[in-house]
Amino acid sequence: MTFYSAAQSVPPFGVHDTLSPVSAHVSAFVGIIGGVALGVLVIWLLVILTCKLKATSDRTSESALLLNPDQIRTELQRDHTAMSGSDALLCSVCEKLDLYQVFLDGIPETDEIPLDSLSSILQKSYQCNFCRLISFHVRRTWMLDKFPDVDLSGIQCRLFSMPCGCLRGPFYPPPKSRCHRLHVNMEGLVDFWERYPASRATAGSLSIYLMQEDAFKFGRPTDLHSRRIKNTVDIDLVKKWIKLCQENHGDECHNVWRMDDGEGKNLPEYVRLVDVVSMALVPALSGCRYVALSYVWGAVSTEYRTTTDNIAERSTPGGLNTATFPETITDSILFARQLGLRYLWIDALCIIQDCPRDKITQIQSMDLVYGLSYLTIMAAGGASARDPLPGCRPRSRILKQHIEVVQGLHLCVGPPRLQEALALSVWNTRCWTYQESALSRRRIYFTEQQVYFECRGDVFCEDIVAESRGHQFSHSFLRNSRGEYFPQADPFGSYMWAVKECTRHNLTVESDIINAITGVTNALAIGFRLGDPARVFHCGMILTDLHRALLWQHNPYTPRARRSFPDRGSLPLPSWAWAAWCGAVDYTSEHRYLGLVNGSGEPSVAETFVDSWYIVDHSGTTVQLDVRRVSRILSVPMTEEEKSAYSPPSGILDPTELILDIHRPLAPGTLIFRTTSSHFSIAIRGSKENDESSVCLHHGLFDILSTTSSPPIWVGTAVLPLDPTPPPSLEFIVLSRTASRRVYDEQTLGYYHECILYVMAVSQNEGLMQRVGLGVIHEVSWNASRTGGEGCVSSIMC
Repeated sequence: MTFYSAAQSVPPFGVHDTLSPVSAHVSAFVGIIGGVALGVLVIWLLVILTCKLKATSDRTSESALLLNPDQIRTELQRDHTAMSGSDALLCSVCEKLDLYQVFLDGIPETDEIPLDSLSSILQKSYQCNFCRLISFHVRRTWMLDKFPDVDLSGIQCRLFSMPCGCLRGPFYPPPKSRCHRLHVNMEGLVDFWERYPASRATAGSLSIYLMQEDAFKFGRPTDLHSRRIKNTVDIDLVKKWIKLCQENHGDECHNVWRMDDGEGKNLPEYVRLVDVVSMALVPALSGCRYVALSYVWGAVSTEYRTTTDNIAERSTPGGLNTATFPETITDSILFARQLGLRYLWIDALCIIQDCPRDKITQIQSMDLVYGLSYLTIMAAGGASARDPLPGCRPRSRILKQHIEVVQGLHLCVGPPRLQEALALSVWNTRCWTYQESALSRRRIYFTEQQVYFECRGDVFCEDIVAESRGHQFSHSFLRNSRGEYFPQADPFGSYMWAVKECTRHNLTVESDIINAITGVTNALAIGFRLGDPARVFHCGMILTDLHRALLWQHNPYTPRARRSFPDRGSLPLPSWAWAAWCGAVDYTSEHRYLGLVNGSGEPSVAETFVDSWYIVDHSGTTVQLDVRRVSRILSVPMTEEEKSAYSPPSGILDPTELILDIHRPLAPGTLIFRTTSSHFSIAIRGSKENDESSVCLHHGLFDILSTTSSPPIWVGTAVLPLDPTPPPSLEFIVLSRTASRRVYDEQTLGYYHECILYVMAVSQNEGLMQRVGLGVIHEVSWNASRTGGEGCVSSIMC
């Protein structure tokens, strides 16, 4: 429809003077008639326009869900036919696609449509709108501009659809409750990942979304469709996300760590907060709402940090001078004000950085600082504190949302989902930020792409409409893209996950490893009511489940190197604690010994063999630990092998009567317990897991061989360091029984239920044992080895 604008015209000079009186009356009458007619015409046009706009609005409203599916399909087919002639910018492959049909009915993965090779799609991106969508995503996410020589041969693309979610409840009656997104699957990625291992986190399939303005064309509401991202984040939208969490999630997000006092739990008085109104450091007020900040310090000037010299000035109104603050901090202050929240916690400002006593006191309270925060800002869009929060202020981010019109539909390759966005961030590589994220109940992530909101119940983001009125009855695909799943249902599972994640993150100061996980361990002790955190955890190890905590493994790609702790003087952490060693740590099932990197889940213990565990505490006193016992349930009737099962040593162990080869006090962290010992030969396993081409491997699989038979037979497997090369035989001690239901060589050794023992390879020096590696041994073979004279030992592990 064409719109005209009417303007009053001015007649030429002298015209009115030449008109007769009659003519003037006639002219006036005609003018009146014409004006009335013009008015009627304008009113009629406005009525028509209003009706059309109302019809369009009605189609976008929820009432459109009641449209007949056949009517919708007929209208879409007519629109598609009308548009097909104008889609000149489509290649011969893409012009055959019926995107209307795909978005309306979906295409299962079993019926996926072949597109073209990825290389060909990239080449056609300049002449095909749909290829351009795919190309934009791949070039940006796979960072092809930085790596132009990447070999993409062998990657084929196929198209199918995936549900965006399902809208349920009285607002969204079936069958129009489900909407679709296009999904481009890529065959050949496994080979690509083998050639470029670093690309595994970013190079994958992609999704294409229908924009919300076209949802009405399918008789659906805008929910779960893509929306346009603005230059700055919409504060009202963030407030809406927080409100939805508060109103719909209850205790799930209200009390993440099961703290007895819930919302009434207060921060300790010694915790300071930034008052963003008075711009001063103030003691935490009882029950106050505050925002916490998680960010990467980076190599920036230290003048903005709080010290013993400026703490007094900063505790007075106006004492915080933002002129010296880096942008991450100034933007966080601005964002807290925009949310209408007065208090903010920032470590560099709220902890006296040159006061060791204040630092350790505050670090011990991180579980409360982040666990009780109303909201935590995750500055995941920068590499240091000098970077702004993208989208907090104008011109602080570059929009990376790409939209193309294809077959009359607005299609978008939006920013990556939350987990993918975090995988690309420097923030996600830091150990401290892992703890801060895990402890927080609500998180707002500022990334280079967009802002995300995450809590225990939901994930929201700027580019997807997910704030449905019936959302609590609905399912959104965004929930599957969460970045954090912590805590889990049981204490050891939560602990195991935290250790695996924390040790994969980087530390500027290696000796910070225990402090960087103290908040998590404190929260676990409180949340699962395990007792005093100082007694439940030692050197990062969970003592209540010590029988499983000892079963950690070095990541095979991590060199075996002791961690430096300058603050402890010359005393290193004990070798049995994972924190004593640099690099990533794994907790996996006993199936790890089938293949070096195989096995998932957690180590399973069917029976514990140590009656009493003792440890030397920080004061040098030997104290007994309260370690959970696990008893085995035998089958009835028992097999002959089960009747002659391994018998652990019994009797009371008095650690004070131990006679050692050393004449000095035992170091804090020394572990004392009674078990059995035996020597076995070892030989590196000849398999692809230990192939010489795997130059990045630092730990390998070794066969444990019996020394009581000739020739030696395989009796077990151990994961040991490759450098230095282990000796031809090692001493092993028994820890526990696995819950394995099978043995790995049934022809040589008999099979029966739970016939495998967990053992630790050790070396001795002056009567003290140190951990070398971990393995499994068949029970029959261990019992046979003890007939040669080896048996009960008092293990003193340092």
